[in-house]
Amino acid sequence: MAGLARRYGIFGGTFDPPHIGHLVLASEACYQLELDKVLWVLTPDPPHKQGCPVTPVSVRLDLLLAAIEDDPAFELCRIDSDRPPPHYAADTVQLLHRDYPGAELVYLMGGDSLADLPTWHAPLEFIAACDEIGVMLRPGRRVRLAALEKVLPGLSSKVRFLKTPLLQVSSSVLRQWIAGGHPYRYYVSDPVYRIVEAKKLYRKS
Repeated sequence: MAGLARRYGIFGGTFDPPHIGHLVLASEACYQLELDKVLWVLTPDPPHKQGCPVTPVSVRLDLLLAAIEDDPAFELCRIDSDRPPPHYAADTVQLLHRDYPGAELVYLMGGDSLADLPTWHAPLEFIAACDEIGVMLRPGRRVRLAALEKVLPGLSSKVRFLKTPLLQVSSSVLRQWIAGGHPYRYYVSDPVYRIVEAKKLYRKS
């Protein structure tokens, strides 16, 4: 409808590698939250994974672009990969407001991240910068939103919970499977699979 603000989801992550779970969750968020587009923001050097080996940014960008390029509702956003660290979500959202003036920005996260939000860098600034926070809860999981509200006032009014399917797949498990020769073919999209195989990624050295 004319006059309504565009709504963009912000889906941040390491994406090492991107898998079908990421794609399904982003698609569900797009539908349930009535988003015009999902901006996929790759975090080059995640603060919570310091000391852990991470695949080079250029390779992860190639994998992510391959995963999402055939869906017009998905867009690769280089807001973090094109600027120096540290990369905090509060800064990312504020910068995206600059790049998308007038748009409503909906930050997408999992229930575990919501529970950990008090430990994030500048969580109150992050909440204030978000128009909404879409939380993807695993079936059977609950978040004590009232308790979080006491620590982070204003959070409850921003949160919208999503009903998402249970997908037992994660990037860390996929890396282990690939390194160990376990079949993983159908846990990633065809383009991602071809890149992983061609470049022999995640193999033991």
